[in-house]
Amino acid sequence: MERRRCRWVNLKNPRYIRYHDEEWGRPCHDDGRLFEMLLLEGFQAGLSWAIVLRKREAFRAALDGFDPAKVAAYGEAEIQRLLANPAIIRSERKLRAAADNARAFLRIQEEFGSFDAYLWGFAPGAPFRRAPGAPVPAQTPLSQEISRDLRRRGMKFVGPVIVYSFLQSVGVVNDHDADCAFA
Repeated sequence: MERRRCRWVNLKNPRYIRYHDEEWGRPCHDDGRLFEMLLLEGFQAGLSWAIVLRKREAFRAALDGFDPAKVAAYGEAEIQRLLANPAIIRSERKLRAAADNARAFLRIQEEFGSFDAYLWGFAPGAPFRRAPGAPVPAQTPLSQEISRDLRRRGMKFVGPVIVYSFLQSVGVVNDHDADCAFA
């Protein structure tokens, strides 16, 4: 018998199913994955998550395994190389933001000891869970607060809606449907 999943999961897309079942909503404390998800959520802006998932491995190869120190060192030559790569989302603004965000990410790590400590410091007692039957919000006061702070620290493509999606993806917020077997 098939296990119930959240209603948003495209059951015809194996990547979506795997992402939902193995990653989405699970508390993450690994800085490497936190950086990856923060970048991917930013690349999703204006696009579907299915596109980002389809291009994820190409992004991993193009962005040096999502190594924040390497991405932070990107200059004009690397941005131009990325803009010529048809396997990834070639938005100049998003690619430049990825390098800026990597530099801010490293500053946060230096200040807090890890990005994990920074992020989860906003969420004592997390993961947060919405009330059964309550609609999934696009943003919350928590995502607004984190968004403001990330932007103050120099990050881009981290508006409150993107940050809320990021919080869901890394398990700060558990928005699995109440009847989902993975809740």
